[in-house]
Amino acid sequence: MAHSKNSVLKYLPATAWLAGYNASKFKSDLLSALIVIAMLVPQGMAYAMLAGLPPITGLYASILPMIVYALFGSSPTLSIGPVAIISMMTFATLTPFYAAGSEAYIQAACLLAVMVGIISFLLGLFKFGFLIQLISHPVIHSFIIASALLIALGQIKFLLNIPLQSNNIPELLISFYHYANQTHWGTLLFGLASILFLIYFPKLLGLSHIQQRFRFAAFLVKAVPLILVVGSIILVSLFQLDSVGIKTVGEIPSGFPPLSLPQWNWPLVLQLLPGASMIAMISFVESLSIAQATALQQRSALNSNQELIALGLSNLSAGLSSAFPVTGSLSRTVVNADAGAKTPMAGILSSCFIVVVSLFFTGFFQNLPLAILAATIIVSIWKLVDFKAFLETWHYSKADGIAMWITFFGVIFIDISTGLILGVISTFLLMLWRISRPHMVVIGLVEGTQHFRNQQRYPVKTVDSILSLRIDESLNFLNANSFKDFFINAVSEKKDVKSVVINCSGVSRIDYSALEMLEELDAELNKQNIQLHLSEVKGPVMDKLIHSRLFERLHGRIHLTHYQAMQALAPEILSTT
Repeated sequence: MAHSKNSVLKYLPATAWLAGYNASKFKSDLLSALIVIAMLVPQGMAYAMLAGLPPITGLYASILPMIVYALFGSSPTLSIGPVAIISMMTFATLTPFYAAGSEAYIQAACLLAVMVGIISFLLGLFKFGFLIQLISHPVIHSFIIASALLIALGQIKFLLNIPLQSNNIPELLISFYHYANQTHWGTLLFGLASILFLIYFPKLLGLSHIQQRFRFAAFLVKAVPLILVVGSIILVSLFQLDSVGIKTVGEIPSGFPPLSLPQWNWPLVLQLLPGASMIAMISFVESLSIAQATALQQRSALNSNQELIALGLSNLSAGLSSAFPVTGSLSRTVVNADAGAKTPMAGILSSCFIVVVSLFFTGFFQNLPLAILAATIIVSIWKLVDFKAFLETWHYSKADGIAMWITFFGVIFIDISTGLILGVISTFLLMLWRISRPHMVVIGLVEGTQHFRNQQRYPVKTVDSILSLRIDESLNFLNANSFKDFFINAVSEKKDVKSVVINCSGVSRIDYSALEMLEELDAELNKQNIQLHLSEVKGPVMDKLIHSRLFERLHGRIHLTHYQAMQALAPEILSTT
């Protein structure tokens, strides 16, 4: 019975927080849901537009996925729904096959969500949560910055009311050159005014004397996008601005999201599979990173494999409810946590409010200018464009800096998916390059201690008859030759050497190629009456050594510590310590 209960808790975390749910938690969750909904409605519609889909699908993507995540997710505050980067990746994946906004495009978006859901669910079910480690943080950071820049620039077409291609910067510049003379100045003025409002009105409300005088100023700061949406709709309706060229969202169907299984078209599935895999990976990385940040703040447990399962089921529900791929939203999650959300019930309540909007208030949004949604995207996404990260990373690690720039230029000059693939490939190539050139040094005894350090960094004691070497990397086929070259050069420089001791404190693993290399070195040294010794060999490495020919044929010894090796081979060096 206990095992059955633990299994339910493991795969359905909602049973844990529902058991202790009370009125106090409900009040906190309800307030948080009201605040989040003020962001979610305009953001959802804007991100649907960014994905090349009707604005209503952004609301659809905020209903079932949030309910499903609340039941299966392990984070109490993560807000699941449409986000800018995943919307942009959806657009980049689908536009090569269908015209944005067409019926076939909408069906393909639903199929894409289902595929992302299946991939994520299977990865979580078979405990592949560790795959997040395959993408380095600098690459992810660069990808987010480049994508944010591309997304923000891509919204210029709605501010200028001209057709622009925005898969990459060259396309955008070429199409801008062709259509710039068709700019609608009224739309541009309306859009710029909206951007200024979104930037400066929250700062005004954030002033201390305003906060003290108006009780709801803090709430209004979070609701600024919704205020702008409502205000712009009223302006368009009163002054009929749509008649002078201000484009609006137009008629939005009302009702609950249509529930249906997208047609499983195998040729299309194979075409969408690379994009779906990339979206699943980025969706997981982004969602887990956000969940980890809030989990650390709230001291709550987090299971990466369960997060994959929850994310997979959320995307499946999105595909079944006429929506597109979803993931965790940083801005809404932060607002959700700051507003005092206690449990995932806040997400369920938010989805209930979205249902109400979808059923009764879609008609109100038909006069919403597209420029407003573009301004909302630009302001929310531009905060992510921070080039200081490139300089900081470059100063810290040239290899990581190179991977960041490769990712960045790949995204903005080719496309989002290709940029990420190039970033991941460059990370692996640079990692292999680093492993193949490990840190290798000659070490000596730090006087007055039992510690051995790099003789080029510390004043150390050595003896002519002993050569002590250290490699700070696992030994494998990638670096075996590099170590062999270093070893031969070091021995050649020391003419009176009688014993060579390899300090293995930095070696966590050793493969067959490395064992063969050490065996060859031992045989060559023996011909010159030089003994090879090993010291500070770790357990996993010793397990390999015991079953190797090197262990049987080693002409020297394996010492527990490097200090003990020196005690046995050159006690005179220790006489003054």
